[in-house]
Amino acid sequence: MSKRPSEVESQDSLFNDATVIHKPVLVNEVLYWLNPQPNKQYLDVTFGSGGHTRAILEKESQCSVIALDWDTRSLDQFGQPLCEEFHGRLTLLWGNFALLYKQLKKEGIKAVDGLLADFGPSQTQLMQRPGFSFNYDTPLDMRMSPSFGRITAAELLAKAPEEKLRQIFWQLGEEGYAKQIAHAIVSTRMQYPIKTTRQLAQLIERIVPREPRKKVHQATKVFQALRIYINRELENIESLLAISLQIVRPGGRLVFISFHSLEDRLVKRFFHMHAQQGRLKILTPKAIVATAQEVRENPSARSAKLRAALVV
Repeated sequence: MSKRPSEVESQDSLFNDATVIHKPVLVNEVLYWLNPQPNKQYLDVTFGSGGHTRAILEKESQCSVIALDWDTRSLDQFGQPLCEEFHGRLTLLWGNFALLYKQLKKEGIKAVDGLLADFGPSQTQLMQRPGFSFNYDTPLDMRMSPSFGRITAAELLAKAPEEKLRQIFWQLGEEGYAKQIAHAIVSTRMQYPIKTTRQLAQLIERIVPREPRKKVHQATKVFQALRIYINRELENIESLLAISLQIVRPGGRLVFISFHSLEDRLVKRFFHMHAQQGRLKILTPKAIVATAQEVRENPSARSAKLRAALVV
């Protein structure tokens, strides 16, 4: 594994619940469209809890996987055991997939035979990082990796102009009450800082009506928007897409799983642009979604969309 700085979290004691298990989404679909082959090397740039990586290694016993993640906890907790289980077939790399080309070059890896990216954070990451879940009262951090993060969500809420907050909530969260929430945050911070998930969630609960028919909490869209903004998720995806054709060999496959319309739009446009240029062949004219059975068994899959393409 590449060297990385240690990340000591002050809230570690709150996030050691081993019962939190992440179920990877669209596993069968990933294996079908990635189509792992003997003696080929594949890249999973969003290792998370290792579910997709494990599935690839189990599906094809003669292939190898390079797994990347910018969350050191995930690599230590889930990556190391997989390395021992699949001895010699799994390589772990720490880093942001936006910088993938430089990371592979540093490791002496010129190209791979397929690339998988699941842009949704795993349940373990959401539970183990401060600020992501309104089900726990933790500091509003929201950085997937403190080593890569610029500012915390609390710092953003304390300094950003009201119009900036409105834009974030509307554009990245599609929150219909974005204007009212942004105004309430600015009014509240003049009295006291908003530093914890509970403070923010309760503020939103006072503004956004509860819809009994929907199981989604009122704060979900705002928390999602803040996570996307703080971690520069859309910018990182654009960077990954731009370099993907440089690192996947002709005949190799690109498989991307999105959970947000903005993410899916980026992938769709990228595929169509390079298909027109003759560099890609789109394998999934329409996005692949989870079956009703998978959604029942794993609610996280309900908004997942998979798109795949062949590098020409």
